Amino acid sequence: MTETSVAPAKKRAKARPARMRVKDARTQVIPPIRCTQDERAAIKGAAEKAGLSVGAFLRALALGDAGPRAVRRPPVEREELARLLGWLGKLGSNVNQLAHAFNRDGILPGFPELLAIRREVGEMRAALMKALGRDHQG
Repeated sequence: MTETSVAPAKKRAKARPARMRVKDARTQVIPPIRCTQDERAAIKGAAEKAGLSVGAFLRALALGDAGPRAVRRPPVEREELARLLGWLGKLGSNVNQLAHAFNRDGILPGFPELLAIRREVGEMRAALMKALGRDHQG
């Protein structure tokens, strides 16, 4: 008898679960529309401001509804985010000064310093919520 070598069996990759299919899948394509660069930028900007993709935005304009599976994104308020970034830098500076003072003197920060940090964190949270479109104050 002769010995035959048997190659080890290859491991099979686990099959990924099948994607759920929807009954009303969007399979139809409307031919591209022609527009200027400025028009395209204006449409894209309006879609972003509405928190929708361009396709969902155009469906909403044409049909009155973007559809149940439309991608809805919170509009980005650049001014609020820039203000938040400034506050974050200020807070980081304050925390750094407190840590430096503690390392130098061994004294914990006082109540007024901690209160100021707490206020700034609250302002940053409010600004972030506003930029995300989740402020409910009016």
